[in-house]
Amino acid sequence: MKDVQLYRQILGLSEPWDVKSVRLIPEATEIEVEVECTQKVWACGQCRERMHVQGWEKRRWRHLDSCQFKTWVVAEVPRVICQQHGSQTVPVPWAEKFSRFTRLFERLAIDVLLECSVKAASEMLRISWDEADGIKQRAVARGLERKESEPPRMLGVDEKSAGRGQNYVTVVARIEPGKPATVEYVGDGRKQEALDAYWQGLPETHREAVEAVAMDLWEAYRNSTLEHVPGAERKIVHDPYHLMKHLGDAVDSVRRQEHRVLLGQGDDRLLGTKYQWLRGWENIPESQREAFDQLKGQTLKTSRAWALKEMFRDFWHMTTEMDARDYFQSWYAWAIRSRLEPVKKVAQMLKRHLPNILTYFTHRITNAALEGLNNRIAGLVKKAYGYRNRERFKTDILFHIGGLNLYPTA
Repeated sequence: MKDVQLYRQILGLSEPWDVKSVRLIPEATEIEVEVECTQKVWACGQCRERMHVQGWEKRRWRHLDSCQFKTWVVAEVPRVICQQHGSQTVPVPWAEKFSRFTRLFERLAIDVLLECSVKAASEMLRISWDEADGIKQRAVARGLERKESEPPRMLGVDEKSAGRGQNYVTVVARIEPGKPATVEYVGDGRKQEALDAYWQGLPETHREAVEAVAMDLWEAYRNSTLEHVPGAERKIVHDPYHLMKHLGDAVDSVRRQEHRVLLGQGDDRLLGTKYQWLRGWENIPESQREAFDQLKGQTLKTSRAWALKEMFRDFWHMTTEMDARDYFQSWYAWAIRSRLEPVKKVAQMLKRHLPNILTYFTHRITNAALEGLNNRIAGLVKKAYGYRNRERFKTDILFHIGGLNLYPTA
């Protein structure tokens, strides 16, 4: 009798549900809690018409372990028929519809899944891999259903690889100041239609409310935004991080070309210096500063390329769009006269996209927060050893960094 009262309290049961019996199964290290229902007449959840019990369906739900014994809730669930909405099973208070786990067990499972892989979680919880994955998928579906439709103000768009071949997804994140960045949407691939699907899923009033969208120079994302967001010409902001990466790549290209020429002359002074040239001066390790200072002071093409890169960093510190435009014109003239083809190529690319580079000085938005999310996504890829299934990759991103309310109701 005490066991019955204990599990009645644990499960939080009230009329018409009650614990009928508690059975210990030592050989299976399991506890079975049998619950009965005494109510015969029910109201339809949609039309509130009276429904009578037509039969009973025996079901089992995994509950939290009791003293390391697997605990199961077993019940004969009434099956009823509504004249308008047909046959249906009465909802039980300890579990959500279609779940074979109690709400309390699912809450624990979600906490465990947030901290480790599905494989590790399934071993800890003593459930199958498919069951653990099902809990994760239901949690994401639940979170998306509950998500409030709040107009996005500032967004970041980027691509992310699942870690296997050309298996990319498009990630859209809210990056509004004062709020933690969260993934808003994950689309298939990185073509224009991947982002089109996000914009098309927003009401027109929400698209009008968008103030700025940070992105790299990928034309597909730009075209999609121009097509769907009113006034996008002044709302697209090409992200400084990606632009500086293009310049860093140009510096490295100059270094590699010059290194090959110098090696042919028996000169190895550029050997092992790749990452020094990619860093800003303030980020050079103290132990390398003196040697690097001497190296960059020599008449090297790489030194000139590095100086151009560093000069462009000052561009982002301009106070107004007009000042920034004037600064760019001076920098561009120097870059074009540098006779460094990789740098000239990047400079020409920047000039083509200048209008949506200068919008930075209006919106002051970058993809830095999204890059932080990308690092977390990279951690998911590493933990999963890459994803073969793109849908599972998308689910994992939303589960871990979608800012969703994942838990079942108490």
